[in-house]
Amino acid sequence: MTVPEHLQHKPIIAVNDYDKIDGQYAPNSDAKVLSIGQAQYDEDEISVKVFRHTGNNWSRQSEELPLHRTLDLTTLIITSILTGQNSAKIVSTLNEQIISEPRVQEIKDYYQANINIIRPKLEEIRDLLNTLL
Repeated sequence: MTVPEHLQHKPIIAVNDYDKIDGQYAPNSDAKVLSIGQAQYDEDEISVKVFRHTGNNWSRQSEELPLHRTLDLTTLIITSILTGQNSAKIVSTLNEQIISEPRVQEIKDYYQANINIIRPKLEEIRDLLNTLL
């Protein structure tokens, strides 16, 4: 599926047919396209968007986030994987707080169970950051 250009978010670069590569949800994902472009909430902002499709039309449950929030979520994912139950708490500039200590290990377990999907994505991020920085 190709990125819709008639909606309020104005795509600049898109990942069409994202549903075919959407991790464990591929190829049956409702997330059809990823986009970076002009934010629908402010024409002076750039945002990323996950376009979801119901089968008949574009879903109102599509998510749009400013770039810094997407990066903050990535930081939260990484610090959460690094923080394990009974191990040192990893804190970034976000000042993460553990809400449910007994469940912290679930994040690490999920990472281990899905390492074949998540690790290559983290490695790609590392390589791209090494190129960028």
